[in-house]
Amino acid sequence: MKAILVDRHGGPENLRYADAPDPAPGSGQAVVRHEAIGVNFVDVYHRMGLYPIAPPFIPGSEAAGVVTAVAGDVEGIRVGDRVAHASTLGSYAESQAVDAWRLVHLPDTVDARAGAALMLQGMTAHYLCHSTFPLRAGQTALVHAAAGGVGLLLTQMAKKLGAVVYGTVSTAEKAELAMEAGADAVIRYDEQDFDDEARRLTDGRGVDVVYDSVGRSTFDRSLDCLAPRGCLVLYGQASGPVPPVDPLVLLSKGSLFLTRPTLVNYASSREEIQERCDAVFRWRASGDLKVRIGATFPLAEAADAHRALEGRRTTGKVLLAP
Repeated sequence: MKAILVDRHGGPENLRYADAPDPAPGSGQAVVRHEAIGVNFVDVYHRMGLYPIAPPFIPGSEAAGVVTAVAGDVEGIRVGDRVAHASTLGSYAESQAVDAWRLVHLPDTVDARAGAALMLQGMTAHYLCHSTFPLRAGQTALVHAAAGGVGLLLTQMAKKLGAVVYGTVSTAEKAELAMEAGADAVIRYDEQDFDDEARRLTDGRGVDVVYDSVGRSTFDRSLDCLAPRGCLVLYGQASGPVPPVDPLVLLSKGSLFLTRPTLVNYASSREEIQERCDAVFRWRASGDLKVRIGATFPLAEAADAHRALEGRRTTGKVLLAP
């Protein structure tokens, strides 16, 4: 099969399109022939070595397709099933062997492209506002990168919970998308200081939660956006890792909370994965959750997909087509 290989950590040029062995299912596994592959910032972190994985490896953590082989000890998954999966390294490939407990059946209302767009980012948005900081009606949330894949889904879910949502974006086009997703106000951080604007929008109080996927360039001012006992949910580092933090800073700014979650810990069982996906797919089918696929690249052009994602030239979900 064809796959993307990383032989050494570094820039997008280190994503090499090459031949790789066809996978076979090990115990408890099924092989999925991919029809759509999700591109996520975690793939960039793996490629760069920020989340260290020893090369060589096939990157990617999300895909959807059709089951082509199943181990004899697997129940509930059959050849021909339409499935999607997330959090298993190696999805930048035409096929992949995946632990069967991580596979989710796609309903008829969700095609492979939507499935690949919803798995990792949909479950991430779900755990952020339902589990990490469970939003309640009337609470205020600041969502960074509100026109990105997670940002658009998170904004819609937060509004479903009755929250007031402020989104940060970098362009007029992205501002329009965030407003379409339901944001109550959009802050252009290329034109405004987002912390000052968040304070203005809340009459000086600050927001209850900041969902921050950007990291280094937004971290300090994200803390400054928070109301007393507010929570900074740092779930990414698109601009680079955050330096060490003195806990006394949290005290001085109002007894704040800081957490650094990851999907692996919020989708750690088949039941939890199914619960989150059931909700996301149900909202997609009813029209309550809209999915924007902003760009699709051939698998062979994965490097270009990474350049576009890192250059903030994308909106919504980025996919690879094997």
